[in-house]
Amino acid sequence: MKLQVSNTNQPTWRNITVSSELPKELKPLEELSKNLWWVWNSEAKNLFRDLDHNLWRAVGENPVMLLQQLSYKRFKEIIADESLMDRIDGVYRSFQDYMKEPMRNDIPSVAYFSMEYGLCNCLKIYSGGLGVLAGDYIKQASDSRVNMTAVGFLYRYGYFTQSLSLDGQQIANYEPQNFEQLPIEPVLGEDGKPMILEVPYPGRIIYCHVWRVNVGRMKLYLLDTDFDMNSEFDRPITHKLYGGDWENRMKQEYLLGIGGIYMLNRLGIHTDIYHANEGHAALLNLQRLVDYVQKDHLPFNVALEVVRASSLYTVHTPVPAGHDYFDESLLGKYLGEYPAKLGISWADLINMGRENPDTNERFSMSVFALNTCQEANGVSWLHGEVSKKMFAGVWKGYAPEESHVTYVTNGVHMPTWAASEWKSFYADKLGPKVFEDQSNPDAWKGIFDVPDDEIWNMRMTLKNKFINFVKRDFKEKWLKNQGDPTAVISIVDKINPNALIIGFARRFATYKRAHLLFTDLDRLAKIVNNEKYPVQFVFSGKAHPADGAGQGLIKRIVEISKMPQFLGKIIFLEDYNMIVAKRLVTGVDIWLNTPTRPLEASGTSGEKAEMNGLLNFSVLDGWWYEGYKFDELGGWALTDKRTYTDQGQQDKLDAATIYTMLENEIIPLYFNKNYKGYSPEWIDRIKRSIGHIAPHFTMKRQLDDYISRLYEPEAKRAASLKADNFAKAREIVAWKEEVASKWDQVQVLDVKIEDGEAGKALNAGAPFEVSAKIDTKGLGDAIGVEMVFYRDHDGGSEYIGREALKVVKREGTVYTYDLKTSARNAGMFRYALRMYPNNPELPHRQDFAYVRWF
Repeated sequence: MKLQVSNTNQPTWRNITVSSELPKELKPLEELSKNLWWVWNSEAKNLFRDLDHNLWRAVGENPVMLLQQLSYKRFKEIIADESLMDRIDGVYRSFQDYMKEPMRNDIPSVAYFSMEYGLCNCLKIYSGGLGVLAGDYIKQASDSRVNMTAVGFLYRYGYFTQSLSLDGQQIANYEPQNFEQLPIEPVLGEDGKPMILEVPYPGRIIYCHVWRVNVGRMKLYLLDTDFDMNSEFDRPITHKLYGGDWENRMKQEYLLGIGGIYMLNRLGIHTDIYHANEGHAALLNLQRLVDYVQKDHLPFNVALEVVRASSLYTVHTPVPAGHDYFDESLLGKYLGEYPAKLGISWADLINMGRENPDTNERFSMSVFALNTCQEANGVSWLHGEVSKKMFAGVWKGYAPEESHVTYVTNGVHMPTWAASEWKSFYADKLGPKVFEDQSNPDAWKGIFDVPDDEIWNMRMTLKNKFINFVKRDFKEKWLKNQGDPTAVISIVDKINPNALIIGFARRFATYKRAHLLFTDLDRLAKIVNNEKYPVQFVFSGKAHPADGAGQGLIKRIVEISKMPQFLGKIIFLEDYNMIVAKRLVTGVDIWLNTPTRPLEASGTSGEKAEMNGLLNFSVLDGWWYEGYKFDELGGWALTDKRTYTDQGQQDKLDAATIYTMLENEIIPLYFNKNYKGYSPEWIDRIKRSIGHIAPHFTMKRQLDDYISRLYEPEAKRAASLKADNFAKAREIVAWKEEVASKWDQVQVLDVKIEDGEAGKALNAGAPFEVSAKIDTKGLGDAIGVEMVFYRDHDGGSEYIGREALKVVKREGTVYTYDLKTSARNAGMFRYALRMYPNNPELPHRQDFAYVRWF
């Protein structure tokens, strides 16, 4: 018999997880690793890093994986290291002291729903700014002891990791997360086994595991469908953030809103306020309506009154196209059973998501949120104004300027985003109370007393730290992707701590205009190749996998960075994540932001830069529209005035302005150095930026604003509506129903206007009187009348204001209204009389937006 060279079959692989058992002396590390307090406590984070520097980087700053992979030998070394054990004890005591502080009971409790949370790099349940904002928000809720519970998803793949091909093409890699290696814990049922939440979907049950993330003092609960109790059709619901087709998006938003309420009910969590962070979570109010109708036996309109009074919708999108719209057929597939549960018709339900009811419009989650939330807000002053216009069609008859839509400008969690060196610096120079009182500008005044050279030394320390990070962490990636080792070494060698380093890092959407800098390559080449005044640009960011234009921008920048004149002067750092972001916003000199105005709702990366002594150079959009006004010597701005209607021409002008400001102002200022090696004028701008701008853009200020301006007023009103078996809610609904039933019957009997001689202009200051006689059909004081003024100019009209008419006579159901006023300003004006429902119990006009013009 001839022997075969090989004879083998396929192996049968079996999984086994082997982890190191922590000695009892190190058990505090396990508890610390499972609470994200370590993310913003520098002593705790540095402690984990110092257990094994190389392993800490290798596991992506994940303390759970770090402890799982440390060797038994290393555990013994740690226990034998008295100094290190003292550090562990000290950090653990600080953590225990922090956790002992109870949540406040003098402010409303809140349930916060968001599709994504950016808490730390190792928990990949975020894609960008919206998630990082949500993560910062719940961290501050912990610090401020707000009784907040957060709801989201635990994604198996999360958002993608980015690599670049040799020619700069973005490659999106979806890597599964191993939940056993994450800083999370399963929520257990009464039987001690992982809790299984059942969420009814049409024709089936979706089963969810529930995971808890301990974020300091507060809890974030994450739903997970990726296990074998669900079908292959439903397991992917929580696979990818913003992944899949529109049906998968519908299933996700159903689970976040409806499933999120099911989960809170199962956990026994009931809060004063329900806050939807973007329209993705809007369906939470649909389930809340069902609960009030079925459990409290409330009529639908009363249930809606109660739900609205305790709900808030925050919009982050400045254009209608950015909102989620669903076809009626798809909506019916998933929500078709809900009208029967609520005692309303299908038309009633779908109209709640249409700007124009009884049409063929698709269902808008944002419109549904507006119709089920008493309050709504944008995320900066300018975005609030944009949102008023964007949503004006929901409340026809009112000008955008009259809208109740407000704003709370975003902030950032200073303990997370300020470098540990800066935090120690602030504690030393400004006092430790600055962290408790960080939104108070007076707490920051001490920065102006700090010697200039100490500010400069801090900036150079962090700049060198950033450069070392780039050389260490990106050299291997560049060697893999650049192809030419010589070119990679050349890039690394050319990163210059003495250069003015300008950073641009964010999502690569076309409106962010990352291409502006490359409009004139010859002019740019002169800027970066000036040996006397060296300048370098560092870019980073991801484009959505479906955004071909955004990916094209990345490819173009990589191509330019490889041109001989830009080699080592234009640098692109791939796989933008929270680690890269932290190094960038602490290490470069200038933070560049060039969005198309007003498409940047807020933007928070520049606020992170503020906390670290970087100077902003940005379009006056989003938060910088407000920030720059606090001190125009604390950074630089491109004008908010538009010169060209053609965007291409405007881009060219803005690019030329950037070049000119760099050449004539910014670069000369940076290099106007004294004998100590720094520019006193530059340091003065840093101090102004930190002292006058940074305090206004902390997450503490943002959270305080939400509490005082939205949570507390809403909770107070909601409590009054619920009292005495919802007596006030029932009363308001009865009033609304009466007004609605008689509205079309109300008759305007007579209108008299005395505005001077016919055909002649009215002189400024001249008296102006109008009166109206109306048969209110028994509605009486429920009818309000006002005069609304518009000014005509530049081919359009501008809302000027309104003045109420007073009731001067009552004759049965006939009321006479009168207004005596004067023409205050010269110009062309239009005016009309407007009738509206009048009730001081309403929170605002848009709550019951019946309008009749005459």
